[in-house]
Amino acid sequence: MSAAAGDTAAPGAQPRRIGRLEPAALAGVVSRDVSIFGRYWKSTTFSSIVQPTIYLLAFGIGFGSLLPPIAGVKYELYVATGVVATAVLFSSAFPGMFNTFIRWQFQRTYDAVLAAPVDVEELITAEILWISVRAGVYGVAPLLVGFAFGLEPNAGMLLVPLIGFVTGFGFAGFGVTVAAVAKTIDNFNYITSAVLTPMFLVAGTFFPITQLPPLLRALAKINPLYHCVQLVRDASLGHLGPSDLIHAGVLIAFALLMWRLAISQLGRRLID
Repeated sequence: MSAAAGDTAAPGAQPRRIGRLEPAALAGVVSRDVSIFGRYWKSTTFSSIVQPTIYLLAFGIGFGSLLPPIAGVKYELYVATGVVATAVLFSSAFPGMFNTFIRWQFQRTYDAVLAAPVDVEELITAEILWISVRAGVYGVAPLLVGFAFGLEPNAGMLLVPLIGFVTGFGFAGFGVTVAAVAKTIDNFNYITSAVLTPMFLVAGTFFPITQLPPLLRALAKINPLYHCVQLVRDASLGHLGPSDLIHAGVLIAFALLMWRLAISQLGRRLID
């Protein structure tokens, strides 16, 4: 058989894809998400921004006048920089769970997308990327509210959207993974109550984790949200140092792990 004949694909065979993540495929899925987002952005933005802002106002105004500064930082500003992580969590984990489950189980959107020249890895990656971008933007809202409490602009704040993006990438992947293994949408109540709520309460958002018992303190240090809080707080207050490289490394590792888990779990369900 000639070389030319050997290079010819068999009739009906799919052409070999070049690269595992093709930019055109990712852009196609993201552009679709952006187009759909334009229809409901007001309600989504409202819920993603207002809830963390309420936490900020409640704790900042309610407790701010009663508590002394923490590590030399006014309590209002301590909370304002910490609630950024809460905004990122809410705007990434919840869309990762609910949007994924609805599009996969009820709307069958993913079946339609996979009929195009897009594979499972590209589909899931694009979905997580879009959620992460939104989370990075929404995470800035508490800082804007914090300016009203006396938070001063700092060059390090320019890193906050990036920190929110990386953290959102990890929690979006977590949400997609949960959606892939959940039997019904009601199962998300267990994750919200037993995992996400404790996670942001012991992340150093409202009080230092040094106030926790030793066991909870150890658990808090492996909480990705804690590392997001510390990194955002140091960047916003101009306290960035070598220890923040560890926080950044944990967030990147968490994002990569959750991304691969999401592809593995949901990919298996979509192919089946």
